[in-house]
Amino acid sequence: MIKKVFFGFLFILFTCHISLFAQTTIDKSPIENDTSFVVISAIKISGNKKTKSFIIRREMQIIEGDKIAKNKIAEILKQARTQVYNTNLFIEVKIDSTVLMDASLQLNVVVKERWYIYPTPQFQLVDRSFNEWVKTFNADFNRVVYGINFTNYNISGRRDKLSITLLNGYSRNISFSYNNPYSNPKLTEGFSVFSNYSQNREINNSTTFNHRILAYKGTGFVRNNFSFGGSYSIRKGFFKRTSFSLGMNYTNIVNSVSNTIKIFDPAGNYVKDSIVVTKLNPVYFNTGKNQQFFTDFGLGVSYANTDKNAYPLKGKIYYYGITKRGLGLSGGINVTTFFAGYSKFLTHLRNFYSAIKVSGTLKLPFKQAYINQRAIGYGDLKLRGLELKVIDGVAASVLNYTFSKKLVSFKIPVPFKIKAVPYIPMNIFAKTYTDIGYSYLPQPYNGRLNNKFIYTGGFGIDILSLYDIVIKLEYSFNQLGEKGLFLQGGTNF
Repeated sequence: MIKKVFFGFLFILFTCHISLFAQTTIDKSPIENDTSFVVISAIKISGNKKTKSFIIRREMQIIEGDKIAKNKIAEILKQARTQVYNTNLFIEVKIDSTVLMDASLQLNVVVKERWYIYPTPQFQLVDRSFNEWVKTFNADFNRVVYGINFTNYNISGRRDKLSITLLNGYSRNISFSYNNPYSNPKLTEGFSVFSNYSQNREINNSTTFNHRILAYKGTGFVRNNFSFGGSYSIRKGFFKRTSFSLGMNYTNIVNSVSNTIKIFDPAGNYVKDSIVVTKLNPVYFNTGKNQQFFTDFGLGVSYANTDKNAYPLKGKIYYYGITKRGLGLSGGINVTTFFAGYSKFLTHLRNFYSAIKVSGTLKLPFKQAYINQRAIGYGDLKLRGLELKVIDGVAASVLNYTFSKKLVSFKIPVPFKIKAVPYIPMNIFAKTYTDIGYSYLPQPYNGRLNNKFIYTGGFGIDILSLYDIVIKLEYSFNQLGEKGLFLQGGTNF
C-alpha cells in the first residue's frame, strides 16, 4: 500500500511541475526596450548606524561611474537589493533611483539594521532533533543543556561576528569564535578562529541493525574534548568563495574502570569494558586506545546566488571540496572525504515553487573508524521521514525534491515602537516532497537500510518569519511503513 501511495505521489508531483513550465508572453514596456545607457553618478546610503557604508557597497555590483542600459536598471537594482539583504545585517533594504539635472542617476540605498547584540539564555537538546528527544526519550528534561550565549553579529560594523558560549547540564561547553569575512583592504579575504572545550555524559558508541544509536553513558562525564583552529577564505566576486581550514582535536574517552562509570552492551548487560575494545565497539577509534589527538584539514568551494538565504525561492547553490583527518592515509582515524552538493530553486506561475537538491560524500579508504562513518542523518544528507534513524556509510548520496505554494503573506504590527522590529512578517507555504538516498557500508557493519535505495515522502507547512526564522511542520512516511508528524526549525541569523 505504501508503495502505491508513494508512486502516485511522485506522479502528481511530476504532472504539477511540468504544467507550470508554460510561460506567458508579456508585451514589454517602452523602458524595457530602451537600450540607451545612463551613468550612475552617485550612490547614497542611509539608515546604517553600525554597518560601514563600504560593506554595503561591497555587495553591490554597481559603482559610481558605471554605465548601464536603461532597460536593465530594474533588474540590476533588484539584484543589488538581494545581495545587500543576504548579508543578514538588515531587516529591510530598499534601493531606488533619482534622475539628476545632468540626466545621470543617483541610487538611493535605505536600510534598517537588525539587532546585532544578543546576550541570550540557552536551552538546548543533546539529541539530534526535537523529534528524537520527544519520541525516543519522552522529552526527558534531564537531557537538556542550559546556559548563556553572547553574540555580536556586527562587532566592528564590518559584518564580523564574535560568539562566546557557556553551557552546563547534560553536557558542558565553553566555546569562543570570531569570524571576519572582510579582513583585507579590498574586502576579498576573510578569516575565522575558534576554540572549544566540552564534556559529555553520553556519546554514540555504535548503531544498531535498525539504525538506532546506542549510547555509552554513565553517572559522570564520559568524554572530554578540546579543539581549536581557524579558516581563511577568498571571495573576489559576489557569489563564489574558496576556503581553507585547519583544526586540532583532542578527545579522551573515560575508561570504565572508574567506579563512577557504568557501561552497558546493546543487550542491556553491564560490562566492565571500554568503548574501544571488543565488547562494545572495537572500531570506535580503530586504534584500541581511549584517547586520540588528530588534525582536520579542509579545502572547499561554494557558490550561492539566491533571492533569500534562509528560504530560497529562486537561484542556485553548489559546493564541493575535500577534507583530510589525521596525518596518515589509512588505519586509525585517518580518512579522506570528498563531498559535493547542488541545489536549484525554481519560481513558477501563481506562487508555485520547486526546490531540487542533490548531495553526496565519499570516504577513503572504505575501512573506517566508527566516528568517521556518519552519513545519512547528518549535515545535508537527510531524508524527511527518517529523522529518528541514522544510516552510517562510507559512500552516500541523497536527492531531495520539494514542490510548494505560497498560501498567504502578511505583517503583524508590534504594539510597542521598536525601530529594529517595526512588525513581524509572516509567510506561509504549503508543500509536498519526496526524498531518495543510498548509503554504502561494507560488511559486517551495515544495517537494514544500507546498500539499497531508500525513499520517503510527505507534505507539510512552512512558516517564514522575523529574522529569517523558519518553522516546518511535516507529515512524513518511509518505505518501512513508518509515518509521523515532525517539527523542524531554525534561523539563518
